[in-house]
Amino acid sequence: MFAAASLTEAFGAAGTALHAAQPRVEVTFDFAASGTLVAQIEQGAPADVVATADMTTMQKLVDAGLVDGPRVFARNRLEIIVAPGNPKGVRGLADLAREDITVVLADASVPAGAYAAQALSRADITVTPKSLEADVKAAVARVTGGDADAAIVYATDVHAAGGRATGVEIPDGQNVVAEYPIAIVKATKHRAAAQAFIDSVVSGSGRNALEQYGFLGAS
Repeated sequence: MFAAASLTEAFGAAGTALHAAQPRVEVTFDFAASGTLVAQIEQGAPADVVATADMTTMQKLVDAGLVDGPRVFARNRLEIIVAPGNPKGVRGLADLAREDITVVLADASVPAGAYAAQALSRADITVTPKSLEADVKAAVARVTGGDADAAIVYATDVHAAGGRATGVEIPDGQNVVAEYPIAIVKATKHRAAAQAFIDSVVSGSGRNALEQYGFLGAS
C-alpha cells in the first residue's frame, strides 16, 4: 500500500482496524511524498493500492494506464503549525512574513507545498522559507523539533502532533482544501485485499479512522 505521508497515522489505524475485522487481510504501508510514490510505481515498484494527496499527481498514473479509476475518499484543510502555546503569537498567514518568524514549507513539487503556495497567493503574502522539505511530515518535524517557528501543513498533521504543537487556523477565503484519491494498481496480485482496503476507507472502519484523525469526508 503506497500512501501520501500525511496519511501515516490515519492509514496505520485503518490497516489495524481492517485486519481486526478480516484477519486474512494484512496491510503494509510505504508512506512518502505523493510524487515519489507515483515515480516508484512508474518504475515498476510493486504496489496494490496507491493514495495521493492530490488528483494532479494521481492523474499521471491514470494517463499511464497503471491504475484503475481513482476515487476521492477524503479531504483535508491547511493549517499553520507552531510550537506548543504559540510563543511567537502567529495569528495568520500574514505573520509568516515577519522577520522574527522562521518558516519552513513543503517543496512545491509535492501536494502540501503546492497547496501552501496557493494559500499564500490567495492571501497575497510573500514568505521566504528557511528550507523546502521533501514532504509534509518533514516540515512538521522541523517545527516540533525546534528548527523552525512555523510551517503550513494539513490540519490532520497538527492533530497527529498532539501536545508537540499548536495549530493556527487559516480562514476559508485563504485556505485550500486538499482532495485525496485512491486507486488499485493494475499490476496488483492481491486485488481482493486491495478492494477490501479501499472499501474500508470509503465507508467502513477505515473511514472512522480517517475521521478520528481529522480528515473530512469526500464531499
